[in-house]
Amino acid sequence: MGRNWMLEDDAISFDEEKDATIRRMRDLLAVRMKDAAKRHRHSLGVARTAASLALVYDVDVFSAYAAGLIHDWDKVIPDDEMLARALRYHIPIEGDPAQASPLLHGPVAARELVELFGELPSEVFQAVARHTLAAPDMTPLDMVVFVADGIEPNRHGAYAEHQRDLVGDVTLEELFLTSFIGGISYVLDTRRYLYPGTVSIYNDYMTKKG
Repeated sequence: MGRNWMLEDDAISFDEEKDATIRRMRDLLAVRMKDAAKRHRHSLGVARTAASLALVYDVDVFSAYAAGLIHDWDKVIPDDEMLARALRYHIPIEGDPAQASPLLHGPVAARELVELFGELPSEVFQAVARHTLAAPDMTPLDMVVFVADGIEPNRHGAYAEHQRDLVGDVTLEELFLTSFIGGISYVLDTRRYLYPGTVSIYNDYMTKKG
């Protein structure tokens, strides 16, 4: 398919009510990340990329864009506070909690953002929750946001380029699995902590693929 799948910002629009919601989300995001310019650019890039992928793979574009905007909402919170919030919300944590804390901003934000953006479909919050650790039963929206996080325009390198080239030429599940497995390879290559649940999710998908 090439790179012509990526939408320009001015090509992404919705009905009046949804546009108002997106404007409010963008305004609040700008305030939330006023001291994190790089993270703010990343969030806008993920929103644009998620909407573009959604159009390619017949996923709800509004939900994809909204989830992309807020997927890193809690990334600005320190790891120790993130862990405290995860424990407060009884979010399951496997392995070493301290090592898992950088991965918890998705599940934590998904709990907290319902109150702030209650007009959004519940699927949006699930996609936010799953964009770091994934899940054995990822929905198309979950996969779109997960992939968009790794290939938005501010991501550089051979991995991101390869993933972008696959869009439209492989199924959404295959695109997600390539992204998911690429993340595992990166963790192993850099000798970082591999979250225990990741192994279970990988084995589950490989079992289903036969």
